[in-house]
Amino acid sequence: MASRILLSNSHDPHFNIAVEDCIFRSMASDQRVLFLWRNQNTVVIGRSQNPWKECNINTMEQDHIHLARRQSGGGAVFHDLGNTNFTFMAGKPEYSKTVSTDIVLQGLKKLGIEGYANGRNDLVVGEGENMRKFSGSAYKETKDRGFHHGTLLLHADLSRLANYLNPDQKKLQSKGITSVRSRVTNLNSVYPDINHELVCDAIITSFCDYFGETGAIEIISPDALPDLPGFVEKFAHQQSWDWNYGKSPQFTHTLDERFSWGGVELHLDLKNAHIVAAQTFTDSLFPDPIEQLAEQLVGVAYRPDAVAECVDSLIAAFPDHKADLQELRDWIVVAVS
Repeated sequence: MASRILLSNSHDPHFNIAVEDCIFRSMASDQRVLFLWRNQNTVVIGRSQNPWKECNINTMEQDHIHLARRQSGGGAVFHDLGNTNFTFMAGKPEYSKTVSTDIVLQGLKKLGIEGYANGRNDLVVGEGENMRKFSGSAYKETKDRGFHHGTLLLHADLSRLANYLNPDQKKLQSKGITSVRSRVTNLNSVYPDINHELVCDAIITSFCDYFGETGAIEIISPDALPDLPGFVEKFAHQQSWDWNYGKSPQFTHTLDERFSWGGVELHLDLKNAHIVAAQTFTDSLFPDPIEQLAEQLVGVAYRPDAVAECVDSLIAAFPDHKADLQELRDWIVVAVS
C-alpha cells in the first residue's frame, strides 16, 4: 500500500477541512495518507452539532472567530496556532484507529512525552487526579476506507477555548449532540520548547518508521492547491453558511424581552437553520406589527440580517411605530446571533 504525506501551510479551517474531505473521497482503496495541519482562531463543530447550542456565536463574531463544520462526528473544539491537527486515512482492512493512535504516541515519545490513550477517544498525560487530556479524536468510515483525525494541544490559549465553547444561557432546546467537557492541558507543560514543526516532524518520522518507508512530503496551501478532484467546489461548499449553520438539527428558540412600550415573547421552531414556525405574544397596546412578524418570519434563514429585513418591512408598513420597531429589530439581531 502506497503512502501519501501532506503538510498544509494554510491556517484557513475551510481549506484544511476541504482538503481532508476531498482526499478521503478520492483516494485509492490501496492508499494510506497522513495529513498535518492547523487552524487559526476557529471553532470546529461535529457534523451533527448545533452551533447555537455549542458556541457563543455573538462573542465569536465580535472576535472574528471562524466557525467550521467538519464531516465527522464528535464534539466542538477551539483551534488556534497552538494546536496541531492530524488526519490518518487508509483503505480497509488496513485502516486501524489503534495503529494511528500508536503512531501519534510514538511520535510524541520521540520528544520525551509519555502519553497514553484513555476513555472517550482521548490522549492524556498524568495519572489519577493529575490526569489531563491533550488530544481528542473523531472518526469516519465507509465500506472500504476510514479516517481518524484529532487535535494536539501544544500551547493553545485555553482561556479562549472556554470563552467560545460556553454558549449563552438561552432558552434553547436541541436534538443536537452536546460536547463532553474535559479537563485539558497543553503539552508545553511537559515539554516547554514544543512547537508545531517539531510535532509534525516527529509524527512523520513515526509514520514512516511504522510502515518501513520514506514518503515525499507535499506542501499545500491556497497558493499551491492540492491535486484533488473536485477541490475548488468542495472548498466553496465548506465555506458556505448553508453547510456551517444550515446543517444544524431541528431545535426551538424562545426569545423574550420587555420594552418601554410592552413585552414581547417570540417562539421559533427551526429546521436546517430556517424558521419553520413562529408565534408571538405581546402586551403592547398596538400588537398588529408583532403579530405580523410571526407570519413573515416563516421560511426565513436564522441569520441576523435576514431576520432584520423582516422587521424593516414592518417599519415600512407601520411608520408611526418606527422607533419602537427599530428597538425590536436591534434586540432580535443580537438575540439570534
